[in-house]
Amino acid sequence: MQKKLLVAALGTLFTLPVLAADAPASPNTFTSNVSLVSDYLYRGISQTGQKPAIQGGFDYAHASGFYAGVWGSSISWISDLAVATNAGVELDTYLGFKNSLATDVGYDVGFLRYNYPGTYAPGATKADTDEIYGAISYKWLTAKYSYALGDTFGTPNAKGTSYFDLSASYAVPDTGVTLGAHYGKQTFKGSTADALKATTIAGVSQDPTYSDYKLSVTKDLSGYALGLTYSKSNAKTGGVYTVLGKDLGRGTAVVSLSRTF
Repeated sequence: MQKKLLVAALGTLFTLPVLAADAPASPNTFTSNVSLVSDYLYRGISQTGQKPAIQGGFDYAHASGFYAGVWGSSISWISDLAVATNAGVELDTYLGFKNSLATDVGYDVGFLRYNYPGTYAPGATKADTDEIYGAISYKWLTAKYSYALGDTFGTPNAKGTSYFDLSASYAVPDTGVTLGAHYGKQTFKGSTADALKATTIAGVSQDPTYSDYKLSVTKDLSGYALGLTYSKSNAKTGGVYTVLGKDLGRGTAVVSLSRTF
């Protein structure tokens, strides 16, 4: 009788699913994002003629720290300047590596290409731009330096053009609110930039170098992020960032709604 019970128990055991230890987490992470913004500001300058934009992208990250992605936005500045037609999209591709150096200290290095497809006027310099960058962070502070490898946003012979970015991002505990602050400086280099620095129109310098400042607050709403940003630059009205009578670097409040999947 005991043998029969033992055999029956063993049979029941081997018909049950095997409960193995939890499978190790995948080292690969894929995410996507989409945003609506009332104005697409990049480095303090409107890319959409102070009009709304739709944006989105896809990202891959590996546990080692390697990442790559693609991101796009609607734009209008290239067409507004009459440099090209059918140029309503910015499409960025990037890859890099980020990791920790010590507790609360991290780094990030990578390559970013800004792609601006369109039908360009004869002799016009394409807006496509290649940059390498490096950043170091401590807790909620980050300093980043970007270096252009050639023509930069339509400015020819601009190798060495750079952007310095100092930013802070602080998540207020138990609120879903994140506060942000930013200072940046875009410094153009090269013969074209030098010529612009020496040029004035109606008494206004056409120097493309400028600084920008930003304050922001973001609230998490069940997976959606609602943001409010105020941005301003010291780009001169009537300079190279005044297009179709609009000062694209003026003080501007931007509302955004985004979602990451």
